[in-house]
Amino acid sequence: MLHIQNISKQYKTGDFVQQALNDVSLSLRDSEFVAILGPSGSGKTTLLNIIGGLDRYDSGDLVINGISTKQYKDRDWDSYRNHTIGFVFQSYNLIPHQTILSNVELALTISGISRSERRQRARKALKQVGLGEHINKKPNQLSGGQMQRVAIARALVNDPDIVLADEPTGALDSDTSVQIMDLLKEVAKNRLVVMVTHNPELAREYATRIVELKDGVIRSDSDPFDPQSADDAHSKPVHKTMGRASMSLATSLALSFNNLKTKKGRTFLTAFAGSIGIIGIALIMSVSAGVNEYIDSIQRDTMTAYPITIDAKTFDLSSLMSAGQEASESRGEKHDSKAIYADDSAVKDASTMTSSITENNLSAFKKYLDKKSSPIHEYVGSAGIQYSYDTKFSVYTHDSDGTLVSADGVTVGSSGSSSQSMASQMASGSLMSTDTSTFTSTRMSMLTGETDQNAAPSSFHEIMPDADGKTISKVVTDNYEVVNGTWPKSSDEVVLVLDSNNAMPITTLYELGLKPASEYHEMMNALDAGDDVDTNTKAIDYSKALNQQLSLIPASDQYVKGDDGHWTYVGDDADQVADLVNSDKAIKLKIVGVVKPHADADATPLASGVGYTRALTDELIDHTDASAIVADQKADETHNVLNGMAFSPSDDATKAADAKEYVASLGVTQKSQMAKSLMSASAAAQTGTDTAQGDAANQAAMMAQMSEQQLADQFDAYIATADEATLVAIYNQYVSTGTYNDNLSAFGVVSRDAPNSINIYVDSFEDKDHIADAIADYNATASKKDTITYTDYVGLMMSSVTTIINVITYVLIAFVAVSLVVSSIMIGIITYISVLERTKEIGILRAMGASKRNVSNVFNAETGIIGLLSGVLGVGITIGLNFPINAVLHHFMETNEVNAFLPWGSAAVLVILSVILTLIGGLIPSRGAAKQDPATALRTE
Repeated sequence: MLHIQNISKQYKTGDFVQQALNDVSLSLRDSEFVAILGPSGSGKTTLLNIIGGLDRYDSGDLVINGISTKQYKDRDWDSYRNHTIGFVFQSYNLIPHQTILSNVELALTISGISRSERRQRARKALKQVGLGEHINKKPNQLSGGQMQRVAIARALVNDPDIVLADEPTGALDSDTSVQIMDLLKEVAKNRLVVMVTHNPELAREYATRIVELKDGVIRSDSDPFDPQSADDAHSKPVHKTMGRASMSLATSLALSFNNLKTKKGRTFLTAFAGSIGIIGIALIMSVSAGVNEYIDSIQRDTMTAYPITIDAKTFDLSSLMSAGQEASESRGEKHDSKAIYADDSAVKDASTMTSSITENNLSAFKKYLDKKSSPIHEYVGSAGIQYSYDTKFSVYTHDSDGTLVSADGVTVGSSGSSSQSMASQMASGSLMSTDTSTFTSTRMSMLTGETDQNAAPSSFHEIMPDADGKTISKVVTDNYEVVNGTWPKSSDEVVLVLDSNNAMPITTLYELGLKPASEYHEMMNALDAGDDVDTNTKAIDYSKALNQQLSLIPASDQYVKGDDGHWTYVGDDADQVADLVNSDKAIKLKIVGVVKPHADADATPLASGVGYTRALTDELIDHTDASAIVADQKADETHNVLNGMAFSPSDDATKAADAKEYVASLGVTQKSQMAKSLMSASAAAQTGTDTAQGDAANQAAMMAQMSEQQLADQFDAYIATADEATLVAIYNQYVSTGTYNDNLSAFGVVSRDAPNSINIYVDSFEDKDHIADAIADYNATASKKDTITYTDYVGLMMSSVTTIINVITYVLIAFVAVSLVVSSIMIGIITYISVLERTKEIGILRAMGASKRNVSNVFNAETGIIGLLSGVLGVGITIGLNFPINAVLHHFMETNEVNAFLPWGSAAVLVILSVILTLIGGLIPSRGAAKQDPATALRTE
């Protein structure tokens, strides 16, 4: 039962007020056919819209089955229209891009009915109005009468209590009008039908009740209904909703998709226009991805060539550079010309250099690295963390003449760079080595004056093992090719490492016995004399190199125990060395291959010379730990096993006694040499009178005429009568026994917990920075003696490059931001145009109970679909454009390593971004669509 109680409605336009309804009251039965007649402007359409919930009354109440609508909000009216009202319009108001089945289904969809049920009910409704065979047709394929039948089916499909018909025959011919009126009359048998019409003949013929309006007031009612006689006449109306109305996302998408299909050309152009911004961004991302991949590969290769290296003894080059810059600035001070000023810059530079030398506690740092929980592992690269150990050994072989040569200076008994001339060191490359470890150790030796006793030959290097335990790292095998033979697989196998020109230093060839030692000595003599040097650069066959056998003698085996229980170093005795080479103490090394860098190698971690595996390092460590001399020294930590003397005596008397004992143990030649050395030092120290200098010269002349035996006897007599101060001076200069740890180091003892250096490999500069931060965090918590100092060579080199890359990135981001703004504005305009075109559809949806949010979602769905098409189109076009772009890049960059490509992840992000942007761009138009007055929207053409 429908009660219209004292309803009034006004329309205001500026100062003009139009009274559409004036205190209208009308009660309608549940089942009757009511026709409302009246001239234009009488208020009949307004009354129909108020009954249908399309328009709001100003005062009064609309009561449906005892439910008051006075407190209804928008969502309540939406539910009311969806569940209670069915509309039939003069212009049919079908959605043209939907099939008639979909048009009828729409009301059910808004009600939340399942797909299968609404299909069944829609088919039944269409069959009832005689259109069961036309369900798949579009509205434009039907006649006017058929379209009105579809409208009636749509009005009835949700089984509403009230059917409202606004001039249902106004656009039909007479015969069709009769058919529609017959259908409405049939509908009115079990529900209320309210029809507004200008045709009084049809109204009187079909309607069961005629209400006439004029000037917003009811003038007549052919069959008035008195609610006082009804059962609920005295019950008070209550506020109550009439169910739920909600349109699903799938329905919103279907409505929008079908609308877009009817405008394929414009949809494509719109999507293409929207994709232009996406294409621009995608092209930037493609080129950026290609360049970044190239940069990443360079970073990996660079960081492989320049890992973060932490040595046991090092200096901070960064601090030195800063100090040098400050010193340079301070030298700008100007002096006046009144006096002579001292330039102390060289002394300060030397002081800065030497004071910057620090020792790193790598044992403590290794414990930190070995913890799986250490944050540093998150940024370590594929090559992992490599530990280097200072194993000590000598290598000997025979040249083609049968001469025994040493890999450390050719001459057996030489001890590396300390016994070589500057010219020979430069010729061998030890002063100008490109190998980081060799160069660093050489500089450190020059700064401190210390030499590494029994150090391994400078031409021998350990090959980097793989992080997963394999013998050789993938970094090495990827950048080096085997030109003959194979890679080493065991501890006794080594390879010759050539440079990219298939060569290695000529001095290394002599040291390996691949060229005669006699030629080497002639060459060095000429070099030291400043004469022209003839070098033998004749090529060496691979077969000769692979047949050359090398003998490695661990440092601990180069000591022989005497009858007195003391150990003596024999590494400088050619005969003793020859015996060791022929003994079972020698480790026979086989050269199994020759390798060199690839032509396009990006990292060359191997220096020219001989490469051996970590297996040999482990074997040497274990062998040394088990050696007899090490066992003897560890058994007595207070006395030197080489001479039996105590380490670091605490008083001068003990030093004097040890000096006497030491001199007594020397041979004749050694005593005579010590006597000459002391005499030379004494002469150099003498200054003052000509008489003193003359006496020194006479003593030197007398010693030159004496035999070794005479000098030794005289030296024994001198020592026997020397005072304590003289003996202490001799001890400090010639006898000092060093320390227990010095001895173990000289014997080659290495602890795996105390590496000589640590190389941390990373894959990018960003990871390097994170590791630098992790080390800084470690230093912040470590004790002062355990803090780590190292030089970030790559950071020093790449700081300016990083700045340039950041600037370029910011420029690209600004460009992208502009593109995004333009795309958003354009999509907003396109959506606004679509809203204007689909205004009537908005009214239809609202009439069927769609909420403002539902309407907004329909247009959001449309913008989302356009955004999806724009994104997919933009990505597809970009992929196609990348082919000619790559051709251009290859031509101008003269490399095929830079390839523009759009990563799938980025493509997906761009598509999603396109959808989001179109949704954002369409928010304002879609909200505007939702706010449109449904009654006004229905009248839009």
